[in-house]
Amino acid sequence: MSTRTSTPKFTRAAGAALLFVALAIPAVAQAPHIVAPKNSYMPADDVKLGQEAAAQARKELPLLRDAKTDDYISDIGRKLAGAIPAEYQHPEFHFTFEVVNQKEINAFALPGGPMFLNRGMIEAAHSEGEVAGVMAHEMSHVALRHGTAQATEAQKFQIGAIAGQVLGAIVGGTAGSIIAQGSQFGLGTYFLKYSRAYESQADQLGAEIMARAGYDPREMANMFKTIESEGGASGPEFLSDHPNPGNRYNTILQEAKYLRVNGNANSGQFASIQERVKGMGKEYTAQEIAQGQAKSGTSPRTVGTSGTVSTRVEAPSSRMITYEPADFLRVAVPENWTQLSNNGGVTYAPEGAYTTTQGGDTAFTHGVEFGTAQGGSGNLQQDAAALVRQFARTNPNLQQKSGYARTTIGGRQGVTTTLSNVSEVTGQPEYINLTTTELRNGSILYMIGVAPQNEAGTYDRAFSRVRQSLSLMD
Repeated sequence: MSTRTSTPKFTRAAGAALLFVALAIPAVAQAPHIVAPKNSYMPADDVKLGQEAAAQARKELPLLRDAKTDDYISDIGRKLAGAIPAEYQHPEFHFTFEVVNQKEINAFALPGGPMFLNRGMIEAAHSEGEVAGVMAHEMSHVALRHGTAQATEAQKFQIGAIAGQVLGAIVGGTAGSIIAQGSQFGLGTYFLKYSRAYESQADQLGAEIMARAGYDPREMANMFKTIESEGGASGPEFLSDHPNPGNRYNTILQEAKYLRVNGNANSGQFASIQERVKGMGKEYTAQEIAQGQAKSGTSPRTVGTSGTVSTRVEAPSSRMITYEPADFLRVAVPENWTQLSNNGGVTYAPEGAYTTTQGGDTAFTHGVEFGTAQGGSGNLQQDAAALVRQFARTNPNLQQKSGYARTTIGGRQGVTTTLSNVSEVTGQPEYINLTTTELRNGSILYMIGVAPQNEAGTYDRAFSRVRQSLSLMD
């Protein structure tokens, strides 16, 4: 469902956003044991900071939004994530994988698990193992919590002070300085570039993760050589963010001698995916991204002949994470849902369940959206009915399936109703739950829960948990 209203802006509260960019490798049988660095933050802090940074990255970076490529990268990521040694696993963390339509060879991961891989990295690689090597390195930084560990070492800085530096630090170089004009760019950069000691840890753990997942860890060493050779006269961007801890290539090869590769994880799809990516349209440079010239693809998930979305969507997590998207609203949602801004409102949806329409609205197949609309009739049910009519203008297949029932939301009286629609993304029937309540200024707060009709039962329970968690402070 997509929503478009002419309602008041739904102000988002400022949040600390911590991004980290890195490459990593795990410990091996006869190698020194890796000890995660001292960290004064809780794993939940990593998750919160990473989700906030990921939401900004998705808003500002040109995502490739090709379902086949995203699925391929996600499949590699799932194999690697499942191979992280138990002592470095954090149940709060949720790894996600997206491709950025950027020419430069680079990749970055955020605290708690969101990972972004540049199109240029896929084009430069010589094998699936080389791509997996980059991803295993990044994943190791996440598992070892290097982002917040580095912040711990820099206690003179306020974590929240880097909220506006995320994109500048992602893009880097000249483009980064353009994005960060008028901001403390040096501070953001400090938090995003790891020490050589952390790089060495990430190399070691990354090699172990690769072997456990079924990839030859020597491919990681090969990828570093590939990156170096493809960097050009100005040097590879990736290695400027991931400094060589010294003898990296030989050290990784030495690590590989002690590791037993667990089967063969190679899918055999690399050549076709690389050819597909190389044949796509324009890819943007960091400079073009910084200057606002880049756009994401308009169809992040393709629909096959059966009408089903090719990207898999995970079921709602039983664990919840709390957000404050506005100064009057606090809400908890499943921890594997991402926060997205949407036309003056805010949406929470799992990976693979949202896109941007031609008109710039957020369309989502699973998740919830909050927003405000004009009220003032003195009758909450009448105001809710007016809201339904407004949504129907941009969703011609929207139909109301039940009357209005009383409910409680945020400790206040509300009304709820169920609707049906045909998803503009999948072309399939979807279930919609709409709940509204009145704010003190007379406007209406609405919560829309959306899921495919055949998943309505699972998601309706998640919508209920979200609704029960909501707090209003207006």
